[in-house]
Amino acid sequence: MYVNCFKRIMDLILSSLAIIILSPVFLIVILAIKIDNPGPVFFVQERIGKNKKHFNIYKFRTMKTTTPKDTPTHLLENPQQYITKVGAFLRKTSLDELPQIFNILIGDMSIVGPRPALWNQFDLIELRDTYGVNNIRPGLTGWAQINGRDELSIEEKVRYDVEYLENLSFGFDIKCFFATIFSVLKSDGVVEGGIVESKEKEKAEV
Repeated sequence: MYVNCFKRIMDLILSSLAIIILSPVFLIVILAIKIDNPGPVFFVQERIGKNKKHFNIYKFRTMKTTTPKDTPTHLLENPQQYITKVGAFLRKTSLDELPQIFNILIGDMSIVGPRPALWNQFDLIELRDTYGVNNIRPGLTGWAQINGRDELSIEEKVRYDVEYLENLSFGFDIKCFFATIFSVLKSDGVVEGGIVESKEKEKAEV
């Protein structure tokens, strides 16, 4: 009942309120991006949604328009040279993720759930398939995000995804939501410009 009905209703209500309340923040960020570096304000990336349906995720652009296309951030040579000044701040504070509120509103994502995989993260997608993680709507934040974020290996990430799936409930979503706020304030698990080879980076702009 919660997953099939109430969770979606909560997503609709909270995302609608967030868009209204955070509209001044959106405006400030848009102006800052435009002033800092010419080019589009938003970055669009293909991700894997519920039941492995592909969808376009929206973020504020944090990298220069000269950044090589179709290359994850952690695979770029000296990726710091491509991240804009405003972009570095947006990534550190997770403000670059705000446009995903619109993904939540239209039903591509939920507020809480496993972070959506890139379309070409085949190892992550396959492992999630094994445990049924791909059968639920991905989230703006999730249990894995709180427990390591960019520092997690694929196996660790899926382990947390499965733990979330097994405990999926209103109470657990509330726990993830408020834990995310504290995690963002402390910038926990944010690794810019590259990570250990065995780790995976979700903020890759392709």
